[in-house]
Amino acid sequence: MYAVLETGGKQYRVAAGDTLEIERLEVEAGKAFTFDRVLLVSNDGKHSVGVPTVANASVLADVVEHKRGIKTIAFKMRRRKGYHRTVGHRQELTVVKIKEIKF
Repeated sequence: MYAVLETGGKQYRVAAGDTLEIERLEVEAGKAFTFDRVLLVSNDGKHSVGVPTVANASVLADVVEHKRGIKTIAFKMRRRKGYHRTVGHRQELTVVKIKEIKF
């Protein structure tokens, strides 16, 4: 059994026991969190596709930790003009472990 859920503007395919890094959630580490925006549920080859979400479907997960992602650098330069700009960014992430898919 697996589900496709949406959080932080991105979609993730998850199954029970999966661990994934998503955009930061405002939940303390060690607490449970429920994802309600479930777009698809597949159970033994039978698919339920939501319009836009599947009714009465949810994904339960435990928040493992909060951390920061790798640093990405955006560098801009115009040759022979003396122009260069460097901007760095580190995304705030939350690590969650999927407990179960309710359908």
